[in-house]
Amino acid sequence: MIISPPFLPVAGMTSTNLALTDPMMSVVDEFELAHGVYPIAFDRRWHTGVHLYPATQNEKVRAIADGEVVAYRVCQHAIDGGTPHDSNAGFVLLKHTSETGDGRTLTFYSLYMHLLALSAYSSVGVDGNVLPEFLRLPSPGGSLNPSVAPPAQAGGGKKVSRKDVLGLPGACHGQRHIHFEIFMLPEDFDRYFGATQLENAQPHTPAGTDYWGHSHYIIPAGQTFVAQPPGTVNGKLHGITFDPLHGGQNTLPLHVESYFHRGSKYTSVWSVAADGSRTPLVTDKPESEYEYKLYERATKLYPTCPSDGYELLRFGRILSGSPSLPAGAAKTTWIRAAFAAGQEGYIDLNNEKIVKLSDADFPFLANWQKVSEGNSPFASDGLCDIDRLKAILGTAKEHQTQQEQGEHEEYQKEEALVRYVRNTPGVRDLFKGFVCQTPSEWDGANNDARYGKLLSQQGEFYYGDSAGYGKFMALLKQFQFWDVTHLQPGVKLWFFHPLQFIRYFRRCGWLSHGELTATFPRHMFYTSSGNPRTATTTNNTTYTLSRSEASSRVANHVTPLNDCIRKYIGCSKQRQAIFLSQALLETAQWRNLGETKRLMHEWGFGAYSSANPATQYYTAFYGRGIMQLTWAGNYDLYGQFKNFPPHTGSYIERKPNITPRITNISQHYNFNPSNHGHLMQWSPRFDPDIVAENRPLACDSGGFYWVSKSFSEGININRVADRPYSAANTGFVNRLVNGGANGYDERQAYTAFMLQFFTDDVSNTYGQLISPPGRASIQPDMTTTA
Repeated sequence: MIISPPFLPVAGMTSTNLALTDPMMSVVDEFELAHGVYPIAFDRRWHTGVHLYPATQNEKVRAIADGEVVAYRVCQHAIDGGTPHDSNAGFVLLKHTSETGDGRTLTFYSLYMHLLALSAYSSVGVDGNVLPEFLRLPSPGGSLNPSVAPPAQAGGGKKVSRKDVLGLPGACHGQRHIHFEIFMLPEDFDRYFGATQLENAQPHTPAGTDYWGHSHYIIPAGQTFVAQPPGTVNGKLHGITFDPLHGGQNTLPLHVESYFHRGSKYTSVWSVAADGSRTPLVTDKPESEYEYKLYERATKLYPTCPSDGYELLRFGRILSGSPSLPAGAAKTTWIRAAFAAGQEGYIDLNNEKIVKLSDADFPFLANWQKVSEGNSPFASDGLCDIDRLKAILGTAKEHQTQQEQGEHEEYQKEEALVRYVRNTPGVRDLFKGFVCQTPSEWDGANNDARYGKLLSQQGEFYYGDSAGYGKFMALLKQFQFWDVTHLQPGVKLWFFHPLQFIRYFRRCGWLSHGELTATFPRHMFYTSSGNPRTATTTNNTTYTLSRSEASSRVANHVTPLNDCIRKYIGCSKQRQAIFLSQALLETAQWRNLGETKRLMHEWGFGAYSSANPATQYYTAFYGRGIMQLTWAGNYDLYGQFKNFPPHTGSYIERKPNITPRITNISQHYNFNPSNHGHLMQWSPRFDPDIVAENRPLACDSGGFYWVSKSFSEGININRVADRPYSAANTGFVNRLVNGGANGYDERQAYTAFMLQFFTDDVSNTYGQLISPPGRASIQPDMTTTA
């Protein structure tokens, strides 16, 4: 799932604060305004979105994900919301469908309200041509005198892509902002969240393999922590360092959260009192280099099957099918955690009493909470009751002053709510975890129920003022649009704090079939000058690639490739881009070679598999898997890592003499049967062809190579992938993967293309490569497949 916030300021891409796990979201969080709090407005009614305003008005509003336009309105002029031309009624409503796991489809909607009128674009120095064509002309039916918004329009099947410009921030009642929402229909919500542990106060370790984001552990009271694992000698267990800590037992239950960032592991721990309140013991305690050294740690602590151990260390449980490690002591997994104030020790996660979860479970430990009928802070009058709200949040009631007690009841409650939300630490953070069920304020079917008390109830704003109430309702209806959406009127939707929704799902590294298809650039080959090779065909080799062909090539690799990314790469979009750009080259763009397969066998050039199309263009012919696992030593290491059964007999392969890069791609390599090269005979630990024939192993072997690669700076290519982007670093990754300069130009171009696709960059930064000395500058066509 690839998702971005609705603003993508340059500051989010250029942040040098390496401690921030999501710099873009940290910048956009600052755009949230105090007068648009989710989920309760200061008039005590539902407010199911947030008000956002960037540092500059010409910061563009963008689609958060690929989607379909459900409804929209383009206004030429602002309308009168109390003073002349002080409000913008323009909006776009999008529907998104993505995936967060194998068979885990997520369907949701995003709303961008109060988009600037077209007539104001010139005043902020923006050309309206930055908009998609359908948003460049005003919707029909509006008028300027008096200023009336045109009716909303149905989307008509229009599509937008993530990062597409939808408009500029406008205003409502003179306050500059956009109102931004994310919601789900009841049936979509039930379909997705029915498989999670949202609202489960006593969660259990899931039996399935749906895992992403942070790990969460519930440790019951009375569990044993040790100062060092048994068997530790001179601070080391099987060669792995375990610093001396403290031994003891936790008197209270513990909640533990851990995650990886730039190679380190971070852990937070809370103790849980009898009333459910949590006290932090440790916050984001780092263990430097932990992730970068996971391979080394797994091979030493779990020699029977390091692959299983790797998953225990990363996920707290084994997610791959058919684990090799037996139950019991072989699965012992020591983690470092606080168990009392000022005391840390090691505890074995291999304990059935410890509940092991992840962000994919939406656990209450991550502050997720459903707010619906039965536990809603809204009283029978439809207004937020502050005492109910406090009860839901688990906070103490305030004491009122005598002056407050003497105030009019309704205004007193509003003031109390405002004071409580603004002045009570942590309340707005808790609001971010509310998942609220309520009708939409943009659905006119709910107007009487939502606003009728303004006129009918004594003390309300329009009590006894029918004319004023009528003007208010007329203005409200200019903003509403539900009648053109084809969505059911009057239905209660499920709303999320939209920025929290985005931040949370950005931790999910799963890529859908469509997203993987979009990682194929239109041009497959580049010259050393950086120009794409554009000849149509030569010797049955096409130079451009259609979207349908790209979709077909990657279709059978979606799940195993995602499993590989989850295990070895993580959710970092920069890492994913760099890893997949190398895989795209190494697999010759995930192609099926067809006739070449037969020729390779006839000429004795080793095994080929349609499950794992090896690149016959750039690497040795006996490479297998998505990173072209090569040489007997690497196969032996992988066999040990996976605990494959022994293989008897020898294996013979021919490595042909390959002519390096030449100008004409049709002569890229000389497929001459007489060009035999040299023979190699070896006795691998396992049959190497299973890496070629088995798709999960083809992908897994690529991840294994990535994290086990040793070089002068340590182990794990993620070390290089985590660095700020440069063409020199891309070249270094090339050498670590390939050992030379084969496909240098393509690897540079693919990396630039994928970084532009995966990340939040909107300035084409990655399209302007500065190559190392002696190489030409490469400016790849940043167009995806047709």
